[in-house]
Amino acid sequence: MTRDLLYGGIEAGGTKFICAVADEDLNIIDQVRIDTTVPEETMGELKAFFDKYEVESFGISSFGPIDINHDSPTYGYITSTPKLPWQNYDFVGQMKAWFGDKPIAWTTDVNGASLAENTMGAAKGANSCLYLTIGTGVGGGFSMNGEIYHAYAHPEMGHIKVAQDPHDHFEGACPFHGNCIEGLVSGPAIEKRTGIKGADLPSDHEVWDYVADYLGQAIANYTLTLAPERVVLGGGVMHQDQLLDKVRTQVEKALANYVELPAMTDYIQLPKLGDNAGITGSLLLAKRALKDVK
Repeated sequence: MTRDLLYGGIEAGGTKFICAVADEDLNIIDQVRIDTTVPEETMGELKAFFDKYEVESFGISSFGPIDINHDSPTYGYITSTPKLPWQNYDFVGQMKAWFGDKPIAWTTDVNGASLAENTMGAAKGANSCLYLTIGTGVGGGFSMNGEIYHAYAHPEMGHIKVAQDPHDHFEGACPFHGNCIEGLVSGPAIEKRTGIKGADLPSDHEVWDYVADYLGQAIANYTLTLAPERVVLGGGVMHQDQLLDKVRTQVEKALANYVELPAMTDYIQLPKLGDNAGITGSLLLAKRALKDVK
């Protein structure tokens, strides 16, 4: 009797890991949430979860920066992350030590989410999808014709600079760049600026105007660089109901009718897969990884 194929997916986020096992049709059989603490604890719980199943391959979508260059001696590592316990952590190497030579697909969390939304979410049917997460950090992933964009390294879209409002004197929260886009609009940046978590701020707080302005500038820059057919905005900060329309307005302002785009309600959307975009992309990658070796 032939055993059903099982795939393992890992969405490794800065706050939590989502681990899932799915069947050949990517129906999730089991799933667990693990807090992102230190590698020994988090990865130990990950191993305990997957030890219960015989998966054929893994797809990992991780917070970064990560090394995706197969020719690099640190391929498969989380590298210069602000999460100090995870700096220079050999993620793929540890997985191979535990689970042998099973195929492993390795990419960023936002790349995985971009692939998922482009394949079966808000950008389904579009030739390209830019996925941005605005949460614990800010990152962007780009997929085109069902393939993730990878080059020598992966994009780090959360660390570009935008023009800061002259009335805004916030120094930023990024430990590397201060007032880059991540340093201005991420969840920790909002809390550092106001002393209050974004989820607890009123919808008319002035911080949301700043966040919309800076995101609008950033998306305009990405639009002029990549010309995506669809932009999908995920992450906890985007759970603010009033923010999406504010961002759309600021993108139009920043572009100043220079390029022709679809209606903003079509061009910029929230994830259709919601908070499951990352783990869905990881499972898609696991399925592809097995197919690629056959």
